[in-house]
Amino acid sequence: MSKKFVIVGLGLIGGSMAMALKGFEDFTIVGVDVSQPTLRYAREHGICDSVTENAGEAVEGADVVMLACHPQGILDFLEEHKNRFKPGCLVTDVCGVKAAILEGAKCLPEGVDFIGCHPMAGTEFSGIQNAFPEMFRDSHLILTPREESTPDHIALLERLAVHAGFRDVIQTTPEQHDAILAYTSQMMHVIALSVCDDPNLFVCKGFEGSSFRGCTRVAALDVGLWTQLFSLNAPALTACLDTFIAHLQDYRAVIASGDREKLREKLTFSSDRKRQMNLPGPDLLN
Repeated sequence: MSKKFVIVGLGLIGGSMAMALKGFEDFTIVGVDVSQPTLRYAREHGICDSVTENAGEAVEGADVVMLACHPQGILDFLEEHKNRFKPGCLVTDVCGVKAAILEGAKCLPEGVDFIGCHPMAGTEFSGIQNAFPEMFRDSHLILTPREESTPDHIALLERLAVHAGFRDVIQTTPEQHDAILAYTSQMMHVIALSVCDDPNLFVCKGFEGSSFRGCTRVAALDVGLWTQLFSLNAPALTACLDTFIAHLQDYRAVIASGDREKLREKLTFSSDRKRQMNLPGPDLLN
C-alpha cells in the first residue's frame, strides 16, 4: 500500500520538489495550493500524482507533509492544522529561516515529528511554471532536527536527498543555520538591493559587465518572501551587516588614503581568503 507525501505550496521550490520526488519509494505525491491557476498547471503537467486546494483534507492520514510556503504561512499552517496530523507523521519545511519555524513547530502534538529542512537551491524566478526536477542536483540539503526527532525520519530525508539529486545532507542547529545563512544568503541579497538603489543604476545600462550582473542578479527577488526572511532573522542579519559595514569602511579608508602598498596588502589578504574558501575540503557546517 502506498504512503502519502503531501507538499503544501506548489511554487518554484514546492513544484520542483514534487517533480524531483516522482517515483520516490512507495509514496503518492499530493500537491496542495490555494491558487487555481497553479493547481490547473500542476494537473495539466503531471507535477504531482494528485492536487487539491483542501489542505486540511490532504494532511489527514499523510505520512509526510512538506511545507513549501512563505515563512509566516508555515507558522500559520502549523497552528491551524496541528490537530490534523496523524501520530507518527513527519512534518518538514523548505524555509530559509529555521529558529522561528522550529519554535512554531512546538505547537504540534506529541507523536508528530518535525524536522527543519532547507534545500540550498533556487533561482531568481518564482512560480510553478519555473519549476524543474533538476533544481536540487548537486546542492546541499540542510536538516535541523529536534532532540526528539526519530532516526527513521532523518534517514527518510537522507534517502529523499539521494533520490532528488542532492550532493549531500548536512545536519546543524537552527541557530547555526540562521547565523550562517544570514551571511551567505540574506546579506548578499541586501548588498544586491543596495547596489540597485544607486542613482547611477539606469545610467550604467549598456556598460554592465558580468561582475555587475552577478552581484545584482538576486535583487529581482520575491518581496513578500524576503520581507519575512529578513524580519524573522533580524538579529543575525543585522550582526552580519554591522561586520560588513565595518569591512567596507576599512576598504574606503585605505582607498581614500592613496597608500597603494596598504591597499595591495588588504586586497591580497581578502583575495587569498576567497581562494582558500574554494579549496577542496570539508564543509564548515559539518
